[in-house]
Amino acid sequence: MHLKDFAKSGNPKTLFSAFLYFDISFMIWVMLGPLGNSIGDQFHLTASQKGLMTGLPVLSGSLLRLVLGPLADRIGGRNTALLGLSLTFVPLLLGGLAANSYEVVLLIGLLLGIAGASFAVALPLASGWYPPEQQGLVLGIAGAGNSGTVLASLFAPRLAERFGSWQPVLLLAMIPVAAAWLVVALLAKDAPGKPAAKTLKEYAAIFRQADTLWFSLFYSVTFGGFVGLSTFLPIFFHDQYGLDKVAAGNFAALCVFAGSFVRPIGGYLADRFGGIRILVVLYAAIGLLALLIGSLPALGIETVLLFLMMTLLGSGNGSVFQIVPQRFPKEIGLVTGIVGAVGGIGGFLLPNLLGSLKDMTGSYGSGFLVYTVAALACVGLILAVRGAWRRAWAGDGGRARNSASAAVPAPAAFSNTVTD
Repeated sequence: MHLKDFAKSGNPKTLFSAFLYFDISFMIWVMLGPLGNSIGDQFHLTASQKGLMTGLPVLSGSLLRLVLGPLADRIGGRNTALLGLSLTFVPLLLGGLAANSYEVVLLIGLLLGIAGASFAVALPLASGWYPPEQQGLVLGIAGAGNSGTVLASLFAPRLAERFGSWQPVLLLAMIPVAAAWLVVALLAKDAPGKPAAKTLKEYAAIFRQADTLWFSLFYSVTFGGFVGLSTFLPIFFHDQYGLDKVAAGNFAALCVFAGSFVRPIGGYLADRFGGIRILVVLYAAIGLLALLIGSLPALGIETVLLFLMMTLLGSGNGSVFQIVPQRFPKEIGLVTGIVGAVGGIGGFLLPNLLGSLKDMTGSYGSGFLVYTVAALACVGLILAVRGAWRRAWAGDGGRARNSASAAVPAPAAFSNTVTD
C-alpha cells in the first residue's frame, strides 16, 4: 500500500468526521479521570473509590458498544453517531447541575459510557469506504480519536481550578459535543453496499468463535491498558508523587499523547509487516515496561517509562484492529463492537486493580505487576494460535498470508496483511 494511493481513495470527509466524533466522545468518556482529584477531594474518596469512579464509564461504554455497533448496522453509522452525540448531553447536564454526592457521580459515570460506545460506530463508519489493504491505516486514523484523552487531561484540571469547581467543566464540554454533531451531520456519509443487519442468532454465532475471544483478550490488554491508564494517571501522579492537580494532568497528558497519535502507525506497520508479528513484539515490550513502572522509580524515570508504554499500547490498538477486518470482512461492525467491548472491560479492571491493591498493600506497584503478567500471557497465546490462524482464516471467509487452505487462496491484496 502506498500513501499516495490512500489519499486518492475512500471518503476523506467521512474519515475526518469519524475521527472527530470519536475524538470528542473519547474526551467526554474519560472526563472523570482528569477531574478525579477534584472529585476525590470534595467527597473524601479512597484510592479504590477513585478507581471505581474512573473505571465505571469504561465498563458502561464497553457494554453499550454491543448496542450501538449492531444499531449502526441497522440504521447506518451516521445516524447512530448523531444519536450517540445527542444522548451524551444528558450526563454532562446532570454532572453540571446535580452532582452533589459520590453516588450521583457514579451514575454520571454510567451515562458517560454512551460517549465511550462511539468506538463501535466511528470505526465501521470510516472503514466501509476503503479497501482491505488500507484497513490498518484507516482504522488507525479513525481510532486516533482516543487523543481526546489528551484534551481532557490538559484542560479539565485547569478549567476546574479556574472555576473553583469541577461541575462547570462538564457544562462547558457540551460545546465541542455540539460542534462534533454538526460536522457529522454535514460531512459524514454511510458507505454504499451496507451489509444486511444480522439476526441475534448470527450475532451469537460470531461471539462463540474462538478468534473473537482471542481478539477480545488481546485488545483488553492494549486498549484496556491505554484507556485504563488514561483515566487513572492523573490520580496516580497526584497520589504517588504528590503533584498538584494541574501538574498531574500535565504529566498524564504527556503520557497519553504518546499513545494517542501512534495508533495509525501501529495499523500501518501491521499492514506492512503483519499484525501477528508486530503484536508479539509489542506485548513483550509492554510487559517489560510495566514491570519497570511497577518498581515506582523517580518521577522523571517513571514518566519516561509510562510515555514509552503508552506509545506501545497505542500502536497495539492499531495492530489488533488491522487483523480484525481480515478475519471478519463481512461482520466488521459487529466484531469491532464485541472486541471493543471486552477491551473496554480491561480498561475498567485496571483502575480498580490499581486502586484496590493500593489500599490493600500501600503501593501501586503490585497492580502493575499483575498487568505485566497479562501482557506476557498475550505473547504466549499469540504464539500458540498463530499456526492455526494461518491454516484456517482464508477458509473461514477471512484472509491470511501463507494459508494452508488450497481451496480458498488468499488474494494478492492481502499478501502483506495478516501474517506472523
